[in-house]
Amino acid sequence: MHALAEIASFPLAKPFAITGYTFTDTDTLRVSLTSEGVIGRGESVGTYYLGETAESMLVDFRAVADRLDSNIDRQALQEMMPPGGARNAIDCALWDLECKIAGTSIWQLLNIVPKPLITVFTLGIGEAAEMAEAALQAADFPQLKIKLDDEKPVERLEAIRKARPDAQLVVDVNQGWSFDELKEYDPYFDNLGVAMIEQPLRRGADEALETFTSKVPLGADESCLNVAEFDETRKRYQVLNIKLDKCGGLTEGRALVRLAQEAGMAVMVGNMMGSSLSMAPSFVIGQYCRFVDIDGPLLLAGDIENGLKYQSAGLVEPPTAALWG
Repeated sequence: MHALAEIASFPLAKPFAITGYTFTDTDTLRVSLTSEGVIGRGESVGTYYLGETAESMLVDFRAVADRLDSNIDRQALQEMMPPGGARNAIDCALWDLECKIAGTSIWQLLNIVPKPLITVFTLGIGEAAEMAEAALQAADFPQLKIKLDDEKPVERLEAIRKARPDAQLVVDVNQGWSFDELKEYDPYFDNLGVAMIEQPLRRGADEALETFTSKVPLGADESCLNVAEFDETRKRYQVLNIKLDKCGGLTEGRALVRLAQEAGMAVMVGNMMGSSLSMAPSFVIGQYCRFVDIDGPLLLAGDIENGLKYQSAGLVEPPTAALWG
């Protein structure tokens, strides 16, 4: 098997702000594995808050490239590499390669009848009026994901709710609140009909949630990177956001789905603003999810060839074999 990796960059359609960061482009690691005359592909953005970049993922890939031969399988890869962006791209490429060699689809391989998904559309942080206008411009999407920090979150959310009384709202704080702020904002967000508050507290500083009953379900993103962190997470959160970039691929993502289901947790699939090649394996996780966030390509200035088809009302069709799987 021949393994190749390259960096692929995608400018965003416009700057995108979250707690502590403003993004203007996305740099991805794209892996291609060639065997038996076919090519399997995978893409990863990596995890910015862990210091991962496309360059660092490329270094991680090169460290194992010589061991990516015809005998490598997904389980061996789990043992060879820790969770993270480079393993995600390789793991997803292995899934794609297996489908291509067998002449089958990912759905046949996993015995799943795929259903279209409805993705949220994500609004970056801005002034209340700007966010309300962005919500109106996204009127075709029945579900919105709202990025907020600790600056006037209630005022901003009230403006969005006034503009879009019809929408299901999910709030993502990206570790931006203190526990006292969560307790203060929780009843307001409940009254505004918020379906979930994602990652309100800092990773590693959310122990207080074990004895806190939130009016709005709380979701873990940064607080649960992979399987090793699940047992702690299930004591503190009601929803688990699975991102393949952080857990290291579809193989571990599926293991997290099983753990969450056994624990009675709701599942969400998220993204790090990659192209459709990043979203396609996440579409598999989305089959099990209450909340779906695979709108990354919609935030880019342009997607890759054979990208996912985003229809009206946030509907996303399953990926074609020309894209992945």
